[in-house]
Amino acid sequence: MAESKTKSRTFRRIKKKAPANRILMHFVKRKPAKAHCSVCGAVLKGVPTGLSKEISKMSKTQKRPERPFGGVLCSKCARKAVKTYARSLK
Repeated sequence: MAESKTKSRTFRRIKKKAPANRILMHFVKRKPAKAHCSVCGAVLKGVPTGLSKEISKMSKTQKRPERPFGGVLCSKCARKAVKTYARSLK
């Protein structure tokens, strides 16, 4: 029987077949959702999805794109934001 911590739906239940036709339940942590643009809601490219322990092992440049608003806005919205900022300086 499953332990109490694995009974919650935080863990995915995967059925595995073992020898002698035994069916085992493996419990795997779910991956978080993909990162989305805060303006238009598009899925961000270049931003990895994974457990926090996996992402914390990555270097800073692997975690998000190295450009203004990298990891927050998609490239189209970032381009618009930079243009509006430059126009407001005039």
